[in-house]
Amino acid sequence: MSNQRIRIFVTGRVQGVFFRQTLKTRAIQNDVFGWVKNLKDGRVEAVLEGDEENISRLIEWAHGGPANAIVEDVEIRNEKYTGEFSKFDVLY
Repeated sequence: MSNQRIRIFVTGRVQGVFFRQTLKTRAIQNDVFGWVKNLKDGRVEAVLEGDEENISRLIEWAHGGPANAIVEDVEIRNEKYTGEFSKFDVLY
């Protein structure tokens, strides 16, 4: 599999339900690097870099999110892989 970079925007009840922290934990478990943050409009944004299969697992998880989340939509944007990340961060 090849490396890829994806930017996702998750809409719904995704703030205040541990979405960012759970995504970080799953990213680390799947050797995916990048970051996740809350947006002022209530969405969550994340940039994910890593193996295509591992990123697919995270995207699949994002469609449901953690237990108390209600995910309405996941917008996925393909971007050029840069390899700029060495860890996964929660941004504030």
